[in-house]
Amino acid sequence: MPAIDDRPAAALPAPRIKEVWAITEYATLIFDCDGVLLDSNRLKTEAFRQAALPYGESAARRLVQHHVENGGVSRYKKFEHFVKKIVPDAIERETELRVLPDYDALLSAYAAAVQEGLRTCAVAEGVEQLRAQTANTRWLVVSGGDQAELRAVFDERGIAYYFDGGIFGSPDSKGDIVAQEIRNGNIKCPALFLGDSRLDHEVAKANGLDFLFISQWTEMLHWQQYLEKLSVRSVTGIRELTTTEKAEGECDDN
Repeated sequence: MPAIDDRPAAALPAPRIKEVWAITEYATLIFDCDGVLLDSNRLKTEAFRQAALPYGESAARRLVQHHVENGGVSRYKKFEHFVKKIVPDAIERETELRVLPDYDALLSAYAAAVQEGLRTCAVAEGVEQLRAQTANTRWLVVSGGDQAELRAVFDERGIAYYFDGGIFGSPDSKGDIVAQEIRNGNIKCPALFLGDSRLDHEVAKANGLDFLFISQWTEMLHWQQYLEKLSVRSVTGIRELTTTEKAEGECDDN
C-alpha cells in the first residue's frame, strides 16, 4: 500500500478544475461557513480543546481528533459524543475531587471561546466580487455552526445581506437543512454546494447538488487523496471563481 502523505494540507497543491467553470449558470449557491467563507476552522478546533481541558489533556486531544474527523457536524453532536464516550474514561483516571463541567457548561465554554474569533477572523477573498458576478443567483449558508450565532456574526460583519436565501445552522443537521430548503423551493436547481469537508460532499451528493471543494482552510485529513479518488473538483479559495481572478490568468482551465 502506498504511503499516505500526512503533511499539512496547505503543503500540497489543490486539484484544479479541469473545465471552464460557469459559476453564473447556477440558480443557487450554497456555502459552508467555517473554512469556506470564514477562516474559523482553527479557532473552533482550539475552542473544543480548551472546553475539554478540565477533563485532562488526553480527553481534550480525543475531542479534537473527533472534531477534525467529523468536520461539518454540529457542536451539539460532538459534545454529546464527548460526554458519552470520552468523559467516562477521563473520570476513571481522575484522582482529584473537583467539579467538572457538564454538557451545558461545555457548550457555554465553547461558545464563549469562539464568539470573538468569529468577529475578527478573515473573510474569504473574492466574496464581494462573486456576489456581484452572480447577482441573479440565490445564496445560502448551510453550516454546522450554531444558527443564531452565525446570523449575529454575519450581521455584525456586514455580510448577511449577501445571503438572500438565508443563513442556516445547527442544531439542525446540514443534511436536514438542505433537504428542507429544496422541499420548500428555496434551493433551486441547478445548485452548487461549496464546502471543505467530507460531510459537505456527502450532503451535496445525497441531494443531487453539484459540489466544489474549497481547500485553503480545510482541516480534512488526507483531502487530496479523497478528491482524487472520487474525482471531486476543487479550488483553493472563492477568489478563483471571480471574473477578476480568471482575467488575471490565475485559475487554470485545462
